[in-house]
Amino acid sequence: MIRIVAVGKMKDRRLADLLEDFSRRIQSMVPFEVLEVRDSTPDREARDMVGKLGSPAGSGRVIALDELGDSVTSQGLAQLLGRYGQLTFLVGGADGLGAEAKNRANSILRLSSLTLTHEMARLLLAEQIYRGLTILRKRPYHRD
Repeated sequence: MIRIVAVGKMKDRRLADLLEDFSRRIQSMVPFEVLEVRDSTPDREARDMVGKLGSPAGSGRVIALDELGDSVTSQGLAQLLGRYGQLTFLVGGADGLGAEAKNRANSILRLSSLTLTHEMARLLLAEQIYRGLTILRKRPYHRD
């Protein structure tokens, strides 16, 4: 099971359609879901995100996304996807992730050194999850 827990709704219909497309592609390979929490303050958003995770023992590996996190390549993300049975990615809102969400995470990664909108970050993450799964399954999507 792979989950994305993200702040806010996808307001841009074009981006939402692309996210739906990648979600369908991912779901053809593994169970996948995107959960949303209400746009609020970073502390409130973090509490809501942690609430969606369940108990630490049963929620699998949690990865927070933050521009100051560790860099990962597409190959490295594929290895993470192959290593853990359950992965949850946390995507913050306009003001980033609150401390509670970062503290709950097992690791903190960045998608880019650039600042991304939370909608773009969510879409980019879904594309990279799909890419990672195709790498693991040796499907013709990723090119070295």
